[in-house]
Amino acid sequence: MHEISLVQAMLQQLSDLAARNQATKVIKITVEIGQMSGVVADSFRFGFEVLSGNDDLVRGAELVIITPPVSYRCTQCGHTETTVTKPDCCPQCREVFLIPEGGDDLILQQVEME
Repeated sequence: MHEISLVQAMLQQLSDLAARNQATKVIKITVEIGQMSGVVADSFRFGFEVLSGNDDLVRGAELVIITPPVSYRCTQCGHTETTVTKPDCCPQCREVFLIPEGGDDLILQQVEME
C-alpha cells in the first residue's frame, strides 16, 4: 500500500509549511486525488487516520479528498467527454477507444492552520 508513503510525504510537507508559517496546528487539509493517479482515496484516508494520530501537528485535522472528473477524448472523432466514470463509448460516434486526459494528479490544494 504505497498510500502510506504518500501520506508520510504529505505530513512532512505539512510540517515544513507549519514551520515556515509559525503554525502549531493543522485544522483542515484539502487534497485532490485524480482517478487516474493510481492512489486509492480510501487507503489514503486510512493512512492519514493512522499516521495523524501520532503527530501533534495534524492530530484531529479534517482531511477533505476531492476527486475531479476526467476528460476522455475519442480517437475517432476527437470529441471530449468529461465525467466521473469512464464512458462505454463516445456519445458522438460510438467509438469505444477513448483516451483519458488528466486525472493523474495528487495535489495538496489547501491547508488551514493556526
